[in-house]
Amino acid sequence: MIAQDKAVAIQYSVKDETGTQVDSSEGRGPLWYLHGHSNIIPGLENALAGLKEGDTFAAEIAPADAYGDHNDALVQRVPIAAFQGVEKIEVGMVFNAQTDGGPVQVEVTAVEEDVVVVDGNHPLAGKSLSFSGSVEVVRDATAEELQHGHVHEGDNADH
Repeated sequence: MIAQDKAVAIQYSVKDETGTQVDSSEGRGPLWYLHGHSNIIPGLENALAGLKEGDTFAAEIAPADAYGDHNDALVQRVPIAAFQGVEKIEVGMVFNAQTDGGPVQVEVTAVEEDVVVVDGNHPLAGKSLSFSGSVEVVRDATAEELQHGHVHEGDNADH
């Protein structure tokens, strides 16, 4: 049963509130995570607790239990001169910005004559998400996995 310190593999699909699929494990193999170690969003982790191998799930996750609410303070207008060395700035480009709190990934959402609008919110911030899928594997985590805080299967096998 899925509980604290279990290594879990799930197949999943996630849609936003408009019904648009925003992610899926299809074609990539299952998503592995270590339950109780904040490897996945809290709402999904809570929805999976208590399930067993072979169970299916469907969960509606509110923004507060997913990627948080959209924070308008993370949308900023930056002088285009701050992008020295970038030949052409386009909507959708992603940059790492240095802040007082450390590096933050920002996405360009608008380009004006002398200003670039960047958004530091996660692309799914402020969105309710609908997850569905199945539980493929539930096993005890190894001592090394517990020490590292993540599962050593699939994409997480190598550091």
